[in-house]
Amino acid sequence: MNLYLRPKEECMFDAVSLGEVMLRLDPGEGRIRTARSFRAWEGGGEYNVIRGLRRCFGMKTAVMTAFADNEIGKLMEDFILQGGVDTSLICWMKTDGIGRTCRNGINFTERGFGIRGAKGCSDRFHTAISMAKPEDFDFEYIFGTLGVRWFHTGGIYAALSEQACETVIEAIKTAKKYGTVVSYDLNYRPSMWSAIGGQKKAQEVNKEIAKYVDVMIGNEEDFTACLGFEIEGNDANLKELNLDGYKKMIGEAAKVYPNFKVVATTLRTVRTATVNDWSAICWADGEIYKANAYDKLEIMDRVGGGDSFASGLVYGLMTTENAELAVNYGAAHGALAMTTPGDTTMASVDEVEAIMRGAGARVAR
Repeated sequence: MNLYLRPKEECMFDAVSLGEVMLRLDPGEGRIRTARSFRAWEGGGEYNVIRGLRRCFGMKTAVMTAFADNEIGKLMEDFILQGGVDTSLICWMKTDGIGRTCRNGINFTERGFGIRGAKGCSDRFHTAISMAKPEDFDFEYIFGTLGVRWFHTGGIYAALSEQACETVIEAIKTAKKYGTVVSYDLNYRPSMWSAIGGQKKAQEVNKEIAKYVDVMIGNEEDFTACLGFEIEGNDANLKELNLDGYKKMIGEAAKVYPNFKVVATTLRTVRTATVNDWSAICWADGEIYKANAYDKLEIMDRVGGGDSFASGLVYGLMTTENAELAVNYGAAHGALAMTTPGDTTMASVDEVEAIMRGAGARVAR
């Protein structure tokens, strides 16, 4: 795969992410609209990956994000510290007390059950990270002086604002300048791009970003909406994947973006909100590898499953350089993450590897 990871001894961090970390408020088994209490968590597409690499896989990680310097920001920092992720790269922004200058993002999430799907309701306009500029982080210092082996970011952060688009591109360019491997999750959200130019803007930004990405992650809809590639002949819900169609699409993508070393996607069939079929595929060196399938997987909380897939994939690529093993780390970790509440993983690497070997759900004692 020729990922050429920087030597561990010359880097302070194994992996760093850039993106928004929101306060997640969870009504548990109930509904947002009728809740009288919420459980608080932290979460965010890019951050969830880096936290998984630290908490489950034991890597040294840090998060680049920005918070309004108030009590909610301090709460978010405390959540991140509990996950073991380094907070020294967080940018703290002054706020006027009511959110006119900047705010912290909030995400209300209900899990869904049976025929009732999961639902999210976010409040994230004018947040500190959406306004952050490259100089707020000093990418030259982070990637050049401190040293980072792997950098992860994604399309959710890029869609936050025009400024976020510029900042993520500058971060990726600087990472590549210093030999850091870059992974990117397309994570297309039409509602997030609508205010800054819609799908046209999403393609403009993501096509520029794609020029610098080593490991591209995204589902079929992401590749179509963000990069303009399509898979021909797929079953509508991806239950029956057309591998030839996927290979053709990746072949076209690899011609346009010869920098792609690995391309990966999760495969999910939603039977109900609480029962999904789950697997993943990975392309590397012209070959496609399919992970073990977890059919009729019982879901407690599906939010963050794709992010946990990404962290397992990254761990596998960094430690084994074997795409087939890596995609199985990703699929197993994503499956486990969806059996617990919250955006972030509660699994251990031992549990992930046991699932990869086919371990069942009998009581362990």
